[in-house]
Amino acid sequence: MKTIVIWGCGGHGREVLHLCGQIGIEVAGFLDERPEFKGQIIDDIPVLGDLPDISSLQEQVKIVCAGVGDPFLKKRLVEKTRKFGFQLADTLVHPSVFISKRNHLGVGNVICEGTIITTNVVIDNFVIINRGVNISHDDRIEDYVTVAPGVQIGGNVTIQEGAYIGIGSSIREKTTIGSWSVIGGGSFVKEDVPKQTLYAGVPAAFKKSLP
Repeated sequence: MKTIVIWGCGGHGREVLHLCGQIGIEVAGFLDERPEFKGQIIDDIPVLGDLPDISSLQEQVKIVCAGVGDPFLKKRLVEKTRKFGFQLADTLVHPSVFISKRNHLGVGNVICEGTIITTNVVIDNFVIINRGVNISHDDRIEDYVTVAPGVQIGGNVTIQEGAYIGIGSSIREKTTIGSWSVIGGGSFVKEDVPKQTLYAGVPAAFKKSLP
């Protein structure tokens, strides 16, 4: 893999940097749209600015867009990176995570240590699977989803595009999480969740519609 640059210099971006260190991938720096961050050094790595600031590196680096947890922002950064003609980074997987030939991984994902992925699992593109997540058989996780640490996902679950699954939550088997929905931390989801809604609690219940 070419040297990479990570979108976002916040907490998750720094965790991606940590993952890169564990798998031996060189990181040239962070990207951030906020001009006040340009030139700062964070975890020994420079913030290079925005994409126009690294135009000279276009053929030398690949860009990690899953350095931010917000699915909406993640999608916008993917579209922006493509518009500027930069290459997108390959999926980054911690060496402790076993990926069998019966699983399918798309591009641009970040899969952190302690994750368990069993059989016939599909993870599409630009998905974040944070630390200690358990993904059971026949699950599908669509583009731009973020799964926070410690989530437990039963078998035959579908998590649709752009959903955010909060820390320590559990999803019952054979359920669907609608696109661009949010599951609150520590929740237990026992039934389908409609798109663009917030569900939270034990059991998870409707809290509000999302824009």
